[in-house]
Amino acid sequence: MLPSLAVLSPNGLLGLAAVAIVGLIVLIARFKCNAFVALILAALFVGLGSGMPLSAIASSFEAGVARTLGGLAMIIGLGTVLGKLLSESGAAAVIARTMVGWFGEKKLDYAIMLVAFVVGISVFFGVGIVLLGPIAFMLARETGMPILRLALPLAAGLSVAHGLIPPHPGPMAAISVIGADTGKTILYSILVGLPTALITGPLLTRLVAPHVPVEIGGLGAESSGKAEAPRPPGFAISLFTMLLPVLLMLLASAADIMLPKEDPIRQWADLIGSPTIAMLIAVLVSFWTFGHHCGLTGSQILRFSEVCLAPAASILLVIGAGGGFSKVLDASGVGAAIGDMGKSLAVSPLLLGWIIAGLLRIAVGSATVAVTTAAGLMAPVIAGNPTVNKELLVLSMGAGSLILSHVNDSGFWFVKEYLGMTVQQTLKTWTVVETGIAIIAIIFILLVNAVI
Repeated sequence: MLPSLAVLSPNGLLGLAAVAIVGLIVLIARFKCNAFVALILAALFVGLGSGMPLSAIASSFEAGVARTLGGLAMIIGLGTVLGKLLSESGAAAVIARTMVGWFGEKKLDYAIMLVAFVVGISVFFGVGIVLLGPIAFMLARETGMPILRLALPLAAGLSVAHGLIPPHPGPMAAISVIGADTGKTILYSILVGLPTALITGPLLTRLVAPHVPVEIGGLGAESSGKAEAPRPPGFAISLFTMLLPVLLMLLASAADIMLPKEDPIRQWADLIGSPTIAMLIAVLVSFWTFGHHCGLTGSQILRFSEVCLAPAASILLVIGAGGGFSKVLDASGVGAAIGDMGKSLAVSPLLLGWIIAGLLRIAVGSATVAVTTAAGLMAPVIAGNPTVNKELLVLSMGAGSLILSHVNDSGFWFVKEYLGMTVQQTLKTWTVVETGIAIIAIIFILLVNAVI
């Protein structure tokens, strides 16, 4: 029997969250409970156990689902269609063979990580996965390389960019809260981020992947099968179509920098450069470049765009439930309890920001929530300490927000379902890589701070 809705102490909240997370893993791994159902049960357990008002439990969960899927549902759906046509037209195979020719098989993991890091500067993590994922799967099929050897470096490059580099929401929110300089933050983030991605992407993956054999499967396999088109497109048009959303988003960013807010050109650029509209435009273009241009009929294009969406539905449910669980953890007071515990530690501000963001990430799952909350907690700390490098503090909090991705993180479920892994396999691979990113990044941040 749960407590009678009495508000728990901070230590009680932390214990409750730990029990919920362990219970969630046991439900899925031991009792084979559907992840979507298990996440709802875990959120309900935390809400009731923490003493949240009964009406707030459901509303917080629904708000978390809406917040998560509001930015991802259309992107995943449109990206899945684009990925399917990329595969069925033969464009993925064309790009894969060209990359093999340029870099050789031994350096493909470095190549795809670098591509992901560059693409990840301007697109969200989920967008980058659905855009570049089919290339990783096709490369794995073409070369016989284990899928994790390519997919994990790809995800690592995207994750580093997402956690450290503006204009991603976490770093931008931290910049605003503590008053850091955006230009300097971008410079430091690339200086820290690139070597971090190189170490934790290809190198760490080469240590982890051999111990966790994973068959090609999941949504990524669905969108990267054998081509049906009579003739493949050329390399240039394949690359252009795949990167069109990135180009449109970069156009919007350039317009925001160069033009005043009321300028009609900037407003149009912001519209077509928004992630959903950019993906929609790329899909429409792909109907020609990956469809009719390659000899596919309208009926075939329609069939591909419908068939590929069925596997995406289950992924959206799991990701949404993960977002709901994260929101309940935050609303229950777990995030505040973690922040208070972190502030009591007597360490340097850069390391303190990393620890607080890391603890929040472990507790509530969302990297953006972790960075934003940590920035608010660190603002009074640095107000009386003008020697703190604010730009590096932003990066330290961003690095901490990537640590220990696990079952309360919607990104964890996205990677798991896209690669067709079990929970245990995802914990042994993706969680290890994300933790490596957080640790290597803070080491580089402290080194940079020591020499500037």
